[in-house]
Amino acid sequence: MATDSQQTTQSESPEDDEPAIETARRQLDHAAEQFDIDRSIVERLKHPAKVTEVAVPIERDDGTVEVFTGFRAQHDSVRGPFKGGLRYHPDVTRDECVGLSMWMTWKCAVMDIPFGGAKGGVVVNPKRLSDGETERLTRRFAQEIRDVIGPNRDIPAPDMGTNAQTMAWMMDAYSMQVGETTPGVVTGKPPIVGGSYGREEAPGRSVAIVTRETCEHYGMSLDHATVAVQGFGSVGANAARLLDEWDADVVAVSDVNGAVYDPDGLDIASIPTHDEEPEAVTKNATDVLPNEELLELDVDVLIPAAVGNVITEQNADAIQASLVIEGANGPTTSSADAMLHEREIPVVPDILANAGGVTVSYFEWLQDINRRAWSLDRVNDELEEEMQTAWGEVRDVVEEQDVSWRDAAYAVALSRIADAHGSRGLWP
Repeated sequence: MATDSQQTTQSESPEDDEPAIETARRQLDHAAEQFDIDRSIVERLKHPAKVTEVAVPIERDDGTVEVFTGFRAQHDSVRGPFKGGLRYHPDVTRDECVGLSMWMTWKCAVMDIPFGGAKGGVVVNPKRLSDGETERLTRRFAQEIRDVIGPNRDIPAPDMGTNAQTMAWMMDAYSMQVGETTPGVVTGKPPIVGGSYGREEAPGRSVAIVTRETCEHYGMSLDHATVAVQGFGSVGANAARLLDEWDADVVAVSDVNGAVYDPDGLDIASIPTHDEEPEAVTKNATDVLPNEELLELDVDVLIPAAVGNVITEQNADAIQASLVIEGANGPTTSSADAMLHEREIPVVPDILANAGGVTVSYFEWLQDINRRAWSLDRVNDELEEEMQTAWGEVRDVVEEQDVSWRDAAYAVALSRIADAHGSRGLWP
C-alpha cells in the first residue's frame, strides 16, 4: 500500500476531527496571505473542479447484493492530468476526498510534476471483504468512474486499503471497456503489467531522504540520531528501515496496538511491516507504549506516518522531538502546527516529505507511455535527484524569507500553480 491504514488513539479535542478540507483551506489562506498570491486564483483553488459520486453494487459471496458509495474528487488540472490515490475505508467522505485532492495539487506542484490533484475512494471496510468481493467491487467502481479517469485525464493510484493488485484489476477493467490495454490509466500496479519497480517503497524512501537532508541542514548528524516512527505500514516501515541502514537509531515504532520502544535502538529489520503481518509490531514485546506516548518521546526526529490529525493543540506542547517529518497525509492540525512553529520545532510537511509516491507514479506513467521499463536503480537514482531538488528549493525559501517549512513548500507550489493559471487564463 502507498500509505498506512492503521488507526491511532484519539484524544477528546474536537480539533482531532478537523476535516482535511478545512485544514487544506486554512493552509491555503495562510500561505496566500504570507506570499501575496492573487486572491482570484486562491478562490478558485478552494474548490474542486469536479466531484463524482457513484453507487457501487456488488454481489457478496453469499449471493446477496450490497451497494457501496464511491467518490472521485478532481481538484485542479492547470498543470496536467489529475493524479491521486484511491482508498477503501469506512470513513471515506466527499469532503475528505476534496481535501486530500487539494494536498495532491500542492504536492505535484512542489515536486514540479506535470499533474494536478485528485483523490477518491469507496466507503467500505476492506477487511470485511473476501478477495473475490474486493475484485468485484474494484471492477464495478472502475466502470462507474470510467468516464472521468484515463491516462491523459485522471490517473488513480493505491492508498489506504488498496494495493498493487487493486490497481491491476482497475487497469484491466478500464482496458476491457475501452478495447485496448491501457497500463497508464493507473499507477502502483505490479511491474509485470506495467508497474514501476520501487513504487511501493517510494513514499517511505522520500521521507527518509528528506529526514537525512533536514538533519544535515540543522547540523544534526544522522549517524545515531534518535528517530520515532508512528505507523509501520508502507510509509513508516520503509522510512524506518532505510534510516536504520543509514545508521540512525530508530528507537520506537508503532501499529494500532501501541508502540515498541528501546532507547538504544530497535532491530528494525526483524519487525514485520503492516503489509507483511498486520498488527505484529508489538506481538513479541514485553513493554508496550500507547501510541500517544510515542509522539511525546524525547527524540531527535519524530515521523508521524499513520493517519491524520494525531498532533493537535492537545499534545503539541508535549512534543519533545527536535524535528518533525510528516509521513502521513495531514498528521498535524492547523493550531498544532502554529504551536510547534512558536516553539521553534521545524515541521517538514507531507506535501514534500512523502511526495516520493507521486514522483515514482510519474516515472511509472512515463514508462507506460513509452513502453520502456526502468531498473530499480534508475528509479531510486531519479527519485533521489528529484527529492533533493525539491527539498533544496523549499529550503531556499525557508532561509531567504524566514518562514516555516510548510509555508515555504506552499510558496513554491502556489507560485507555480498561480503562474500556470495566469498563463492559461480563464475560459470562456
